[in-house]
Amino acid sequence: MDSDEGRGDVGAVPLIDDLGMPVTLARPVRRVVSLVPSLTEAIACTAAHLLVGCTDFCVLPADLDERAGHRLTRVRGPKNPDCRAIEALHPDLVIANQEENRRFDVDHLRDAGVPVWVTRIDTVSQALTSLDRLVGKALDLPRPGWLSAAQQNWSGPDPAMRHRAVVCIWRDPWMVAGPRTYVADVLARSGIALAPLPVPEWPAARYPRVDLEALRSSDADLVLLMDAPYHFTASDGPECFEGMNVRIMPERPLAWYGPGLTDARAEIVLRVG
Repeated sequence: MDSDEGRGDVGAVPLIDDLGMPVTLARPVRRVVSLVPSLTEAIACTAAHLLVGCTDFCVLPADLDERAGHRLTRVRGPKNPDCRAIEALHPDLVIANQEENRRFDVDHLRDAGVPVWVTRIDTVSQALTSLDRLVGKALDLPRPGWLSAAQQNWSGPDPAMRHRAVVCIWRDPWMVAGPRTYVADVLARSGIALAPLPVPEWPAARYPRVDLEALRSSDADLVLLMDAPYHFTASDGPECFEGMNVRIMPERPLAWYGPGLTDARAEIVLRVG
């Protein structure tokens, strides 16, 4: 750690979040609100007692309240947080993400005097670096074992490409994960490339809408239907891709950064084959 950010400092400490924004934090940080489900899991597996609030979609770990030692206040969703409820919790820090949370809400909280640390995570490497900074810099905590294990698991060579896939995250309209997403990087580092699709913004696209016929006629040998944000199931989605290799994939190994990074690649390979 830098000398002016050492463990045990007293008073306000100026730091810089992933977007280069200054965040002045009290030391020690004692009250945290997380607006990102995967980051809630990360904090819960590191220092659960710091959590005082989280979103309605923060479902992991399953014993979240028990780990924290108290019932956490739920502050609605990442896209529509209850800012008044957050302010009433008097957090030392609110944790957000550039993609999952709106700048409007972040600015509102900052204008109200609430420190907000915004993460930016588009690749596995960024995830590991961002999590290291969040835990070590913002929260001023020792590196947790799960983060060291995740670093080790992703440090080896990536497997050879075995599949070309389309990854559907929504239907009616159909939407897919594009090349500039965390999902795409996780898959690429697990031996699965995205099949190119005929949308104007490809390959710069993140989550473009795509015609179903374009998905069916792509050169993908694998169709991955994520169980969130749209809840694809064995009876809702696969019937649209008759004759194709379709797999229902849980959101966590594909899109969650945090403790899930320790076994994400192994789970993807196991489910895809």
